[in-house]
Amino acid sequence: MHETKIDIEKDKREQVIAMLNARLSDSIDLKSQAKQAHWNVKGPSFIALHELFDQVAGEVEGYTDMIAERVTSLGGTAEGTVRVAAEKSSLKQYPMEIADGRDHVEALSAALAEYAKANRANIEDADEAGDLVTADLFTEIARGTDKLLWFVEAHVQS
Repeated sequence: MHETKIDIEKDKREQVIAMLNARLSDSIDLKSQAKQAHWNVKGPSFIALHELFDQVAGEVEGYTDMIAERVTSLGGTAEGTVRVAAEKSSLKQYPMEIADGRDHVEALSAALAEYAKANRANIEDADEAGDLVTADLFTEIARGTDKLLWFVEAHVQS
């Protein structure tokens, strides 16, 4: 831990940093899953889904950066390598064999829902640790992820 004048006790900061690093691994994984869908989608909705999946990846990259910066502002080290993410992500492995747009919508929407759920759970955890700023960050990410989930799921709803 690095020294900081942030007025949160060290043990509470360590708790929150662990939560943030867990979500950082998930974020890195989710971005790569969105790019996997973006690169490999096929079918009649190709261009719409190709562009949407790239938008998802871009939004998630922003969340990744916000999470990593919060870790370091709390005095921690952001564990943001691909190897760490592969080892620690709580998301399910993205299916490599799919190409159909509907299958990618199903797979990516499942990953988005899982990611949003984990962030939502951490809202209360950060609040209980006395870090309302991080609770707000998790709220912002959950809200944005819910919107992305809506965009993706709309492709299979009628």
